[in-house]
Amino acid sequence: MAKLPDGRKDDAQKPLTGVLIDFSRALEEVAEVGTFGARKYARANWLLVEDAQQRYYDAMWRHLLASGSEALDQESKLKHLSHAAWNILAVLELQARNTKQ
Repeated sequence: MAKLPDGRKDDAQKPLTGVLIDFSRALEEVAEVGTFGARKYARANWLLVEDAQQRYYDAMWRHLLASGSEALDQESKLKHLSHAAWNILAVLELQARNTKQ
């Protein structure tokens, strides 16, 4: 039986995506915001919003500013900071999608 060569995987220059587990609680809170939005509107509806990047930036700032005086969003009962994080991730995702097209 022939000996197999040593295993090789060229991932040295790739991001260590496993580091995201360090933020598992925070990401779960962001997922709760996404779930709230999906149930209120429809899943992936956020991709159809006109002038989306500007509107998500504005929403991010509203939630960041509100977090200085109250922890929870009155409508969703979720943290303003979780909403802010969701909004900036939406902007980042839209920019990434536009770059790769």
